[in-house]
Amino acid sequence: MQATESSDRVVYWGTGRRKTSVARVRLVPGSGQLTINDRSGDDYFHDSPRYVWAVKAPLETLGLENEYDILVKAHGGGLTGQADAVKLGVARALCKLDPENRQPLKAEGYLTRDPREKERKKYGLHKARKSPQYSKR
Repeated sequence: MQATESSDRVVYWGTGRRKTSVARVRLVPGSGQLTINDRSGDDYFHDSPRYVWAVKAPLETLGLENEYDILVKAHGGGLTGQADAVKLGVARALCKLDPENRQPLKAEGYLTRDPREKERKKYGLHKARKSPQYSKR
């Protein structure tokens, strides 16, 4: 999560995680485009506006939605986990951009990592908690 100079423009980094998804996010001054794994955001999220809105929500909170491009490398998990991981990465990168951004992002809950993970399967059970069918006779 660093700010680096790359060909005379500043790049802000942020890493987000959710379930088994990890997203490495770069914020670059631009026109507000979203690129995930070298594909457009709409294409990557199968034209689901909910995911695209969730990713851009931290920028909209600060009124910066048309000032920075979001470049993402995401892997692991599914689309929901990756969208939430990207959202956390964007929020963390915005905190690197300006420390004053931390308070409004924190108030909206964008800097809180969702700790919920899938529970492991236990022996003798079908899933983590689902037990075999009981038969009285």
